[in-house]
Amino acid sequence: MFLDEVELHLSGGKGGAGSNSLRREKYVPRGGPDGGDGGRGGDVVLVADLGEASLQRFQTERRFKAAPGGPGGPSRRHGADGEAVRLPVPAGTMVFDAATGRLLADLDRPGATLVVASGGRGGWGNTHFATPVAQTPRHRELGDPGEVAVVRLELRLIADLGLVGLPNAGKSSLLARLTGARPKVADYPFTTLTPNLGVAELDGGRTVTVADVPGLIEGAHRGAGLGIGFLRHLQRTRSLVHVVDASSGPDAAVRAYSQVQLELRAWDEELASRPRLVAANKVDLTVGRERARVLKALRQAVGLGSVVLPVSALTGEGLGELLKESIGLAVGGAPLPPGGFRLYPGPRPTSQEIVVEGGAGRYRVTGEGVVRLVEAADLDDPEEVTRLQRQLRRLGVESRLAASGAAEGDVVEIGGVEFTFVPEGATR
Repeated sequence: MFLDEVELHLSGGKGGAGSNSLRREKYVPRGGPDGGDGGRGGDVVLVADLGEASLQRFQTERRFKAAPGGPGGPSRRHGADGEAVRLPVPAGTMVFDAATGRLLADLDRPGATLVVASGGRGGWGNTHFATPVAQTPRHRELGDPGEVAVVRLELRLIADLGLVGLPNAGKSSLLARLTGARPKVADYPFTTLTPNLGVAELDGGRTVTVADVPGLIEGAHRGAGLGIGFLRHLQRTRSLVHVVDASSGPDAAVRAYSQVQLELRAWDEELASRPRLVAANKVDLTVGRERARVLKALRQAVGLGSVVLPVSALTGEGLGELLKESIGLAVGGAPLPPGGFRLYPGPRPTSQEIVVEGGAGRYRVTGEGVVRLVEAADLDDPEEVTRLQRQLRRLGVESRLAASGAAEGDVVEIGGVEFTFVPEGATR
């Protein structure tokens, strides 16, 4: 099975915890703080790789999490950064936010990369919290959690030429003859179940990439047959070659061309108007007047300005002319969609929005900023808890709770951790 669309759940590694250490030296009974910072969590990175032809590697495993950062140590030792997870994908993979459908990146060339889920920042060691008043602080930070992302990968093959036509028009045989590719070929409908790519070599070292997609049938743009899963691959081709079975006679050949053109137009008007030529295949089965009638009927149906060539994938007739004309199409035809890809732009600012919900003695506080503070705090350290309370008070959490009716002794939950509400000035 050819997998060309998949949803992945990705998590960056958690940042390592900072160290809570005091310097120990001979004749120095109580040295200053020397706790090092925690290491940064690993990233989850998508990389366009020439060695990948489909998204098949994600058939069984779709959740990936990068390694956490290492903890800081005494003597200001910095924790090791977590190892990144690098996921190879085929060139031509488009990355979308699964929730919003927003395009995050178009990995349209080998080596293109995208950091999808960034690792969390490592926590600060206690060296960062020394002040003239508190010269030997005993609190540190735990690392930030890594980013979590749910993305949809969609593969759209990139080629100079796209071969289109009805089932059994001979596209796969033509691809094999032009490029040396070895697609499955047989005399029954839907022999081609997966897109195939091949590279044709021309004089002077020039090459043309050719894509053969499964045959289109009526209603393909609505999902009939195998069409809808592969029509989108044609959107990444510079030009199209309509392959028509010339041995079916002039009327059937024209109907075949018109039907495919109709499906292309229903899927994408621009795709239907892309530069194209028509390859009247299997002319080895037609002779004299019958061949002339087929070619004349196709030229009338296609219209002026388009090329109709008699070819035979079996004997090789007309293939040299087909390659010559196709190069002209690929060079002078429609350019590929705007290329480039977006690198991870750096950490986004943390939202300071605070929302208080609940009542009757139990409240829940949400907001990216406050949740991150709680997740990074070492709640086993009483000094750190006191410091966290001061930070939450400065952010306005206490005033928001009071305005919502919270009273001393009520339960407040932030980021999955429950606290007892003790407003400033209350008797403890």
